[in-house]
Amino acid sequence: PDLFHYWMTGIKVNEYTDASTSQMIDPGSRTWARDLIRTFGIPEKILGTLVQPGTVLGPLRPSVAHQAGVGSIPVIAPATHDTAAAIAAVPAVGDSWAYISSGTWSLMGIETKTPRTDEKTLAVNFTNEGGVGGTIRLLKNIMGLWLVQECRRDWERGGVTYDYAALMKMAEASIPFASIVNPDDASFVLPESMPFAIAEYCKDTGQPIPEEPGDVVRCALESLALRYRWVLQRLEELVGKKLDTIHIVGGGCQNTLLCQLTADACDRQVVAGPVEATAIGNVLVQAIGLGLLGSLAEGRAVVRRSFEVSIYEPQHHERWDEPYRRFLAMIG
Repeated sequence: PDLFHYWMTGIKVNEYTDASTSQMIDPGSRTWARDLIRTFGIPEKILGTLVQPGTVLGPLRPSVAHQAGVGSIPVIAPATHDTAAAIAAVPAVGDSWAYISSGTWSLMGIETKTPRTDEKTLAVNFTNEGGVGGTIRLLKNIMGLWLVQECRRDWERGGVTYDYAALMKMAEASIPFASIVNPDDASFVLPESMPFAIAEYCKDTGQPIPEEPGDVVRCALESLALRYRWVLQRLEELVGKKLDTIHIVGGGCQNTLLCQLTADACDRQVVAGPVEATAIGNVLVQAIGLGLLGSLAEGRAVVRRSFEVSIYEPQHHERWDEPYRRFLAMIG
């Protein structure tokens, strides 16, 4: 785990291994880290040529084209990761924004031109991941709506099925900030029962135990919003400026309650949408590769013209200060 942690952040780890660098790809040159590869005895012949998303690799092989019933269409290197594609479809302008790719996991970060491999980045356990157009996605992995999904699955196993709209309505009617959890706590990774795991966490931390489904869901969503606030503050510290807007893309942007809670907790405008950002981003990368679009910024302008988004303005931000102090004490 330590090596993987350092590999993702790009910090040198001579004290942990004999390797001179700690990532398969050098974050500065963005080429293979040959020294590390040789140290681990990985055969270099298995490593392909690194290309940027949008690179036209050539025509589809005739045998594959025949089997698929298509012509000689070009094969274009995609963003290679669903989150990278989703962030390419963020309908943002400028550089004063953060994103949340929201679904079972939440991936929250910013887009930068260069990787951050300093001690501050390591201390908060943020990762540098390649993006579209030569960008770097500096981000934090957060548990996400897995908490709610697993609660719903547990209740369904018990014979009661709730749709998400009903759960959100019950959560809206529940008492705010009755209990909060650290959504990234290891006890929530794969519990036998998510409602029980949340109840045990609250019990162990001396908080009221949420009993009703609405109380459990509200606890999960408010805790996620508090985690987003923590990540946003760390991002702003790393880049030395305020990030004015949070763009939420992916399936989770349909959760109107979580979007509003995020705006309130972070005291930032939230722009939610598009939902199918990964598919849209992949189309944009192909269009850029074929020269139909001139740049990532031009592609994002197309997204803004093509898809409706929902805007959430922060409300009663001051009410989140006391719960946030509790949250900070909880996560240490």
